[in-house]
Amino acid sequence: MPVDPFWSTPKARELAEQRRPGALIRLGREHLSWTLAALGDRLGCAPATVSRLERRHRVVDLDLVHRAAQEVGVPPHILMTSLAPPAPKVPTATRVTASPHAEEDPMRRRTLLTATAAAGPVALMVGLDEALADTPAPTGRGPLGARVAAARDLYDKGAHSRLLAALPGLIADGHAAASSRRELDQARLSSIYSLAAAVLTKLGSYGQARLTADRARTWAEVSGSPLASAAAARELAIVLRHQDRGAEAQRLMTTAASAVEATGLRTDASISAYAQMLCTLAYTAARGGHRAEALSMTEEARRAARQLSAAAPAGRLFPISPAAVDLYAVGVHWALGDAGAALEAGKNLRPAQFPTAERKARMGTDMARAWWAWGRPEQTARALLDAYRASPGEVRDRPAIRSIVDELARRHPHTSGVKELHAATAR
Repeated sequence: MPVDPFWSTPKARELAEQRRPGALIRLGREHLSWTLAALGDRLGCAPATVSRLERRHRVVDLDLVHRAAQEVGVPPHILMTSLAPPAPKVPTATRVTASPHAEEDPMRRRTLLTATAAAGPVALMVGLDEALADTPAPTGRGPLGARVAAARDLYDKGAHSRLLAALPGLIADGHAAASSRRELDQARLSSIYSLAAAVLTKLGSYGQARLTADRARTWAEVSGSPLASAAAARELAIVLRHQDRGAEAQRLMTTAASAVEATGLRTDASISAYAQMLCTLAYTAARGGHRAEALSMTEEARRAARQLSAAAPAGRLFPISPAAVDLYAVGVHWALGDAGAALEAGKNLRPAQFPTAERKARMGTDMARAWWAWGRPEQTARALLDAYRASPGEVRDRPAIRSIVDELARRHPHTSGVKELHAATAR
């Protein structure tokens, strides 16, 4: 469909470059001669809500922004520009805070950033915060696709600090590549933001995770990739769930699963995406107390996964497998408050069924939560030790799991494995 020349006018370009999506929506509404009430009727909200949306500089409800922009005809590439962070600025030199008068070259700054990895995830979030607020200059470190794959490998190993150290450079180079407007580059930038959202959620940094998940969704929609859109929607739904916005997460995941199903599920990649959407939807439903829906979605995911091999090929965006669905079933039953059913669902699972350290450790932490709910501290400690040996970061860096470790140490200091576990995670 041809783009209305109206959106190529200086005013429209200026508002996009000023990062004012609300003002763009107002511009489009007025171009159509619609009232606030007319647009509100189409969006299912009050005129006052539309007015606030148009006046705000900061995006509060990304979903509403997307729907309103679509209604008034804002082209995707114009909306993307208005939602994107400021363009990278290439400095002549980089100033480091250790000496307010010393100028440092980019190579030295990268060395300093790498050195801060020893400080742990919390310290490294400062660098990521800065990259999210003002996109850094491109690094030119090498092929972006290979570096994104390496970053995903860090996530799969539970190497959270190293991943956080790599993300600012990936975001910078991802934006530089996406300026080509090629769909592949835009989808790749979406995947970088999805990866950032995933690790930030693990670390309990939900505000930052929401921001990165929103950006992942925006770039996925601009790229037109259904799989990138599914991945971004999933990360956003997970963040919403952690922010106690379960109903919104449920609606988002239902829409995402339906969109993947509508592709026809003709390839293993699309079947994997569909099974993964169902698993996340089932767990979201379980956290909301919707037992029948959670169990039904789990069974549907199990049926879909039967078409897949026991081990997903390397590089697949959604590396789901029959064993992975069974692991989700452990979490679903735990979330429904049925620790016995959770333990039963996971009784035949083995670490060898999972290809990555992150998933092996996740098996341990999920089983540990079930044992803990069942009132078995020794089995809980044993499962957490197994998880720690697979991937220390999955136990050490996740607040919910660390709370179980700390409570074990307080309440059961003499139980087998507890002292060893507490000492290991305190390093």
